[in-house]
Amino acid sequence: MHTSPLSRRTVLAGTAAAAALTATPALQGRTSAAEQPPSPAYRWRTAVIGGTGFVTGVLFHPTVRGLAYARTDIGGAYRWDDRTARWTPLTDHLGWDDWNLLGVEAVAVDPAHPARVYLALGAYSQSWAGNGAILRSEDRGATWTRTDLTVKLGANEDGRGTGERLLVDPRDSDTLWLGTRHDGLLKSTDRGATWKAADTFPAAPNPTGQGVTLLVAAGRTLYAGWGDSDGTTASANLFRTADGTTWEPVPGQPAGTAAKVPVRAAYDRHTRELYVTYANAPGPNGQSDGSVHKLATATGKWTEVTPVKPGGTTQDGSADTFGYGGAAVDARRPGTVVVSTNNRWAAVDTLYRTTDGGRTWTSLKDSAVFDVSETPFLKWGEAAPKFGWWIQAVAVDPYDSEHLVYGTGATLYGTRDLRRWAPQIRGLEETAVRQLISPPTGQAHLISGLGDIGVMYHERLTASPSRGMATNPVFGSATGLAQAALRPSYVVRAGWGDHGNGAFSRDGGRTWAPFAAQPAIAKDAPGPIAANADGSVLLWSFVHWDGTKHPAHRSSDNGATWTEVPSFPKGATPVADPADPAVFYVYDTDAGTLLASTDGGRTFAARATGLPSGDTQFKVVAAPGRSGDLWLSAKWNGLYRSTDGGAGFTKIDSCRASYTLGFGKAADGADYPAIYQVGSTGTITAVHRSDDGAKTWVRINDDAHQWGWTGEVITGDPRIHGRVYLATNGRGIQYGEPV
Repeated sequence: MHTSPLSRRTVLAGTAAAAALTATPALQGRTSAAEQPPSPAYRWRTAVIGGTGFVTGVLFHPTVRGLAYARTDIGGAYRWDDRTARWTPLTDHLGWDDWNLLGVEAVAVDPAHPARVYLALGAYSQSWAGNGAILRSEDRGATWTRTDLTVKLGANEDGRGTGERLLVDPRDSDTLWLGTRHDGLLKSTDRGATWKAADTFPAAPNPTGQGVTLLVAAGRTLYAGWGDSDGTTASANLFRTADGTTWEPVPGQPAGTAAKVPVRAAYDRHTRELYVTYANAPGPNGQSDGSVHKLATATGKWTEVTPVKPGGTTQDGSADTFGYGGAAVDARRPGTVVVSTNNRWAAVDTLYRTTDGGRTWTSLKDSAVFDVSETPFLKWGEAAPKFGWWIQAVAVDPYDSEHLVYGTGATLYGTRDLRRWAPQIRGLEETAVRQLISPPTGQAHLISGLGDIGVMYHERLTASPSRGMATNPVFGSATGLAQAALRPSYVVRAGWGDHGNGAFSRDGGRTWAPFAAQPAIAKDAPGPIAANADGSVLLWSFVHWDGTKHPAHRSSDNGATWTEVPSFPKGATPVADPADPAVFYVYDTDAGTLLASTDGGRTFAARATGLPSGDTQFKVVAAPGRSGDLWLSAKWNGLYRSTDGGAGFTKIDSCRASYTLGFGKAADGADYPAIYQVGSTGTITAVHRSDDGAKTWVRINDDAHQWGWTGEVITGDPRIHGRVYLATNGRGIQYGEPV
């Protein structure tokens, strides 16, 4: 291996280090896997919150009682076991380089072979994302065989609640069909091992459209929905094949649907009728019109069976606009169908159920009684939960007509009697995690800042927080979370809220109050926030969702008044010294400069320069209980340490890449806190621990526990050596402990 002059520790101070950094080869500091010490055995579990993400599809197996699969937009796929009433994650083995595959575009099962299941994976179709992949299993997802595709999928894009886009041909279990967004219809004749274009499919691929939105079998005839109709009367958005070779437009498609998207379809084998839901946009957002139609497949007759047409007004005069989404038939009762509204904000979304083939419908919302005691965040700070939103996943148990589940943007609800509803979500965690704090004292071992559902105070890791999300005010996504190191009862948070964007707690995060005031920019661009060591000073940075950066502000009166800090780099993340209340730090990622303040955040001055630059995700972390002990995770540039408050940095040669880093309780006999890192000491990116100040590392996760991208935040528990909390982008909070 080539060795550079910088493969040993190098002190970086001032601008002199810039040239040296430029000369550093990419392999500098790399350690081979064979050189790593044996990994300790760890047990990994998911901290219970309860869903918190968009469940885009649920599929009951038609021939196995109690077996179902669920897919999510960024959190992988799951298998349901009715005996244990839990979901089992099926894609946690996907690692750092495969982060894009945690988005599940579609699921397919084989009615003739109950142990077979297929997943179509790929979160984004943009140029910066990788191609999609097919996973196929012969043991219900316990093990997988993978085929990489040559096309991209879009499980976290518009239209992610349509489908399913993957189907096992009922004539031949070896034949699979895959509908893509931009590359037409694909076909495999070897159970997903290889794929080629279905050349006879008549719709032309669209590089910017929705493509095939659904595939469904109606007996031996296959139907495909098309999301890119041009809206003319001559265009078609539903196609069929009777022989598995030749595709044609379905004749007589209903008037008014040519400009809409077929969202979901379900086939009633008793009446031989195909039900199709339509909306004027693929959803989940943007829908304002829709309808439901059924096709008598034997005669070709279409009938509109829309429960309620969009376009009316609610009691307060608001426009009642929405589309239709989910569709499911009752396999045991002819003519019994459930459909969902979607994007219905004024009157709130609902499920409609018919028992007479669509002649009459009943809104299940009208009689619904909810019990969300297991996941209290679903009240969203109100007295009672709403029926839900983003409802495009709907399924009826083929062995129990009153067992119905539907997905929302936050959970899965289930019922066994069509009246009483509760989350059916155990084991399924899809939170995108942004901040983690493990307090040194107090009842909670963990406080988390999350996407979409704000901040949680975890009394127990095995139960959803009893008070739900932090209220007063309620946030959507959290953007900042900080604790005063010398006064851990004081915690502050920032995020997107309707009634204020910043709040403080004096009881360690149990209860909250909004800041008395906030800078005007906080409404549109809340960003990271820091509290100094004794909680007497706050620094709040501001970044708009589109990336626009704004000046930071300072408060020395608990958020009653704020003043701008001109010398603080716009949009950067403030870091408080854990031992000296007068000191703050900030890393200017544009310039590669560490700045410090010694006057309580009033002014900042540059210290070390010439450090890695150009990436806003570079992170500075202060070691607990020590003044001026700073660590810089600079991604593929490696890991750096300063012991003099940022005046100089030393490159750590024990790791090749460092994406995020945190601290926990020291090992017995050790004089330095345990360090936890997501990074690379060899050839793979993994979770590591060091008990000797980063001289050596051990990998503490394994190939079955990888969770895609995990570069946001990691922290150890200051009270329990070896326990670590890891943020994921779609699999919630993972925590590991030695066994």
